[in-house]
Amino acid sequence: MEHNIDGNPDYGHLTVSLNLGEKFISDRGALAWMSQGMDIKARLLGGKVSAFIRKLVGGESLFVGEFSHYTGGQATFWPSVPGEISHRKMSGDSFILTGGAFMDCTPGINLKTRYGGLKAMLSGERSFFIECSGEGDLFFNPFGALIKKDINGSFTVDTGHMVAWEPSLTYSIRGLGGLKSTLLSGEGVAMRFFQAPGISSCLLDSDALNSSVWTTR
Repeated sequence: MEHNIDGNPDYGHLTVSLNLGEKFISDRGALAWMSQGMDIKARLLGGKVSAFIRKLVGGESLFVGEFSHYTGGQATFWPSVPGEISHRKMSGDSFILTGGAFMDCTPGINLKTRYGGLKAMLSGERSFFIECSGEGDLFFNPFGALIKKDINGSFTVDTGHMVAWEPSLTYSIRGLGGLKSTLLSGEGVAMRFFQAPGISSCLLDSDALNSSVWTTR
């Protein structure tokens, strides 16, 4: 399979070229246009239970579309919100996405829902995350452009502006101040990441430049 991403960082869209026997999985409603003869099947990614949990608590679609072509063809996909599309080649490793960031993948990618903790649930922002693993191509997008931050020491960011991070990073969910400030200030809670051995990174969306709290130490 070949892919091409155009329009980044404002209006990213993805075009994939499928050969005979190749399949591609896309989030519900992402298709923009396709070649004649493209076959589309609705399926539950990861099984009934896993798909239902992602829909209920992870902000993802219950059904996804599986695309294939009997001779080979193209399809173009647009994300549900305007912004940058990012590609990650998975080779048996894992990667964490916030709910709603998943866009497309090849069939070898597995998605699993992870709970962010009680504080994240009370904040009303992205209390569940999606753990991606397996082998293949993973595509995801935020609202706006992606900003990469390498962790050196510790790093704190508002949960509403986190997009993705490497699982080698450890983190805690914390309030921005005391309990009263966390619940009444409108700022919600933040994720504090800690440096793992070697270099690890996380990805933020550009909207964080306007309203997020970033701190390093």
